[in-house]
Amino acid sequence: MTKIFKGGLVAALLGSTAATGALAEDTIIFHNWSSGPEVAALNILKSKFEEMGHTWTDVAIPHDTGSNVSLINLVTGGNPPNVFLESSPGFYRDLAGLGMARPLTDFYEEGGYLEHLPEAAVQSITVDGEIMKIPTAMHIDGMIYYNMDVAEAAGVDPTAWTSLDAMFADFEKVAAAGYNPLAIGGEQWQVGYLAHALAATVGGPEFFTALYGENPDPAALDSPEMREMLDLLRRFQQATDEGSVNRTWNETTNTVITGEALMQIHGDWMKGEWLAAGKVPGDDFGCIEIPGAEAVVVTVDSWGVLGGQSPEMDAAELDFARVVLDPAVQAEFAAAKGSTPTRLDAVGEVDVCSQYVLDVLEDPARQVPSPHSTVDADWMSSMWDVLFTYWSDPEMTADEAIEQLKENYETILG
Repeated sequence: MTKIFKGGLVAALLGSTAATGALAEDTIIFHNWSSGPEVAALNILKSKFEEMGHTWTDVAIPHDTGSNVSLINLVTGGNPPNVFLESSPGFYRDLAGLGMARPLTDFYEEGGYLEHLPEAAVQSITVDGEIMKIPTAMHIDGMIYYNMDVAEAAGVDPTAWTSLDAMFADFEKVAAAGYNPLAIGGEQWQVGYLAHALAATVGGPEFFTALYGENPDPAALDSPEMREMLDLLRRFQQATDEGSVNRTWNETTNTVITGEALMQIHGDWMKGEWLAAGKVPGDDFGCIEIPGAEAVVVTVDSWGVLGGQSPEMDAAELDFARVVLDPAVQAEFAAAKGSTPTRLDAVGEVDVCSQYVLDVLEDPARQVPSPHSTVDADWMSSMWDVLFTYWSDPEMTADEAIEQLKENYETILG
């Protein structure tokens, strides 16, 4: 069972373990997963890892707890985990500055792994020319999951939508049939994800990279694409139901599963909730990318490992990587979590939604990596703050949001 620790309890736990020495060779695994499908998938990795003779000590800070315990604080405080679920390139740069990074480029080359990964995954796991991460699961951040019974009852066909305008035009039919057209959870991070999915939708890789890439270009803030993105964000905000405020993403998914709402736009980890409810992709629910999207944003859930360890711990960390990258484990993990395997040659059944994702990702020119894998964390955090304020205040104009973003850019990156 996943253990959940908050605040200083994490440091206390790790400090106690180190002090006794009783579990000195335990592999400390740090992550932020807590939903049912996430934990089920995590337990697959744990079981396979322990079958290799290793011990897994779980330290979880779920992303919805509001805890202020950061991974870098654990490292600098002398209690670093051995394996950590972390995508931010800044963290790996900080780790390198501390002399505790563990590049995996040689490991990947010796194992022949790279040829089996899509381009977006390779980009996501590479930091400054070195492969630093282990890709576990893949999702498109801006997917539409819809209830097929609701769609039929309302007389709409989401697969026929060729643009967002066509989608919004059908919302009147859905509302007239007694359903909420759109389910969105009104939390800052959910709005942030919708915004960057819309950036890729309206501006493709060029605009997206200018806004969310490794070297953001302030000229993007004054572009027509920026205003179009903000205008669309406002349209989505105006289409939300009354229960949206502070609703979690998986509670939001449940309103679609139970037939209260037609659809949800979010990361396609939504599928895990549908599967846990006993629903079948292609029969009970459908999945499509945002209509008319120029590009899609790909999240790759990735692990890193700590450098400078004993030979025994170093071997355990690489065994963890072998478990994660095993083709059969990739398929089993994806089925439990509701994700798509990161290996294109995963061994096992791939459902219709995962196959849809893989089909979309056949075109490298239409995919961009998640901002979590590329952009400066402070800049992204500032964008989330402004975009959520814009979302929450219908009186705030796009121009006002842009001016605030410009000021933040000068402060953080100027």
